[in-house]
Amino acid sequence: MKFNIITIGLTLLVIASCDRTRTSTGWDYMPDMYYSEAYETYAPNENFEDGLTMRTPVEGTVPRGMVPFPYEKTDEDRILAGEELTNPVPFNQSIMEKGKAAYQVFCVSCHGEAGDGQGFLYTSGRYAYPPASLVNEKMRQLADGEVYHAITVGYGVMGAHGSMISQEDRWSITHYIREALQK
Repeated sequence: MKFNIITIGLTLLVIASCDRTRTSTGWDYMPDMYYSEAYETYAPNENFEDGLTMRTPVEGTVPRGMVPFPYEKTDEDRILAGEELTNPVPFNQSIMEKGKAAYQVFCVSCHGEAGDGQGFLYTSGRYAYPPASLVNEKMRQLADGEVYHAITVGYGVMGAHGSMISQEDRWSITHYIREALQK
């Protein structure tokens, strides 16, 4: 009996001591897959004439899940977007909550909780240029497509948010601005 306990104890000690990191088995069954030989994004690459690893996408291709936005950051295109685009997202409470959540993440730091342009970045002095008020009469007169355009490609000194916010969330933010802030 005493021999079995000692044997079991020593066996467990040996097994536990073989573990180097507690997360590794200590074996690499397929080292060519475990230790990648892929090039890093900006590393030189002798496989291409220009020596670059990061490749430009093929002209005319669109990444999966991306919807091309045919408008530029110009006043003419903003007005055109206002005439041509209508909000495809149906208005309901769930969309309002989604729009409010997205507004809290992407807009409130500049435009403020009330949409009056008194966000933390401006009121704290970290940003010298006052953000636009979303609740003034000028903003109330804009078409939904113009608001969506401004969120997507930016407006004035505001940067583009189209790459950060999904299409549906941009329309949800538009609903939130219209129905919660401007009412």
